[in-house]
Amino acid sequence: MEVRARAPGKIILAGEHAVVHGSAAVAAAIDLYTTSSLRLLPAGEDGGAGAVELDLRDSGLTFSWPCSRVRAALGEVGGKAGAPTPCSPDELAAVAKLLEGQEIPEAKIWLSAGLSAFLFLYTSILGCRPGKAVVTSDLPIGGSGDEEWELFGKDDLELVNQWAFQGEKIIHGKPSGIDNSVSTFGSMIKFKKGELTNLKSRNPVKMLITDTRVGRNTKALLAGVSERASRHPDAMASVFNAVNSISEELSSVVELAAEDEIAITTREDKLAELMEMNQGLLQCMGVSHSSIETVLRTTLKYSLVSKLTGAGGGGCVLTLTPTLSAHTVLEKVATELESHGFRCFKVEVGGRGLQVCRA
Repeated sequence: MEVRARAPGKIILAGEHAVVHGSAAVAAAIDLYTTSSLRLLPAGEDGGAGAVELDLRDSGLTFSWPCSRVRAALGEVGGKAGAPTPCSPDELAAVAKLLEGQEIPEAKIWLSAGLSAFLFLYTSILGCRPGKAVVTSDLPIGGSGDEEWELFGKDDLELVNQWAFQGEKIIHGKPSGIDNSVSTFGSMIKFKKGELTNLKSRNPVKMLITDTRVGRNTKALLAGVSERASRHPDAMASVFNAVNSISEELSSVVELAAEDEIAITTREDKLAELMEMNQGLLQCMGVSHSSIETVLRTTLKYSLVSKLTGAGGGGCVLTLTPTLSAHTVLEKVATELESHGFRCFKVEVGGRGLQVCRA
């Protein structure tokens, strides 16, 4: 039996890093998806006790753990299909030992945390049963052949979100919960201290996403902001409060209905200003990067506003694309950005959440 599901990528319009310190953040799903399939195998189908396999198709990397070794490291685990329990230090240490011997390229060493999360989630839910998971990331191409994607029910989404948060904790240390929530539920949300508020954008919001192709260590960047806050508590408290105000205002602006060109332009000008201010505050937190600054300078030449999204230190940058801007301008911007070795994607904000395939 094979099950296929997909979840959207997410962007943070305002509030990254500050959200960990109690500020509001605004995040949204986009129409770029990561798709995964899982096929459970009968024990012994491969002539032995079987293995847990993970195929990261886009990276060209595959990983395999014999079930006998997984069982020896973790014991008899699994079957916890209900509410999750956090990964204990002993479990994390055992999972880390399972990664020993895996050939992880030095340039992709950051995959280690993701592999740890995969093994913990797989074994916690399914035990040491042999199976193969395949993960791909694809672009928004409109259709998917004969496949039909259906949304999960509310209770199922809540359970998936709880499990996803446990994976986030392994990868990021002390995550806010905003990433897993947006990719699970989709749409656009305001997130503050664990509370979600659904936002309804009355008009389309479109972005150009620039992937700088610069890797970063999210856990280290989060720790760096916390350390700066410890060294300068009053100044950083003011920064976080300012970010909170920006997120609150932005959440109100996105819900404004714009019925004509003047109203649309006014609304988008406000969004651009708020994004610009948020980027300045992210620079104050020390999470920008020379690649991000290159994107900012390039888009500014075309009177477009950009900000980093997510952890910073490289990664991706958002550029607001005004509704009334000429198509040729966007093409010129994308071409110039790609000349720096970056990749650009045009997306619409506020897509659907986790879905299962009914082929």
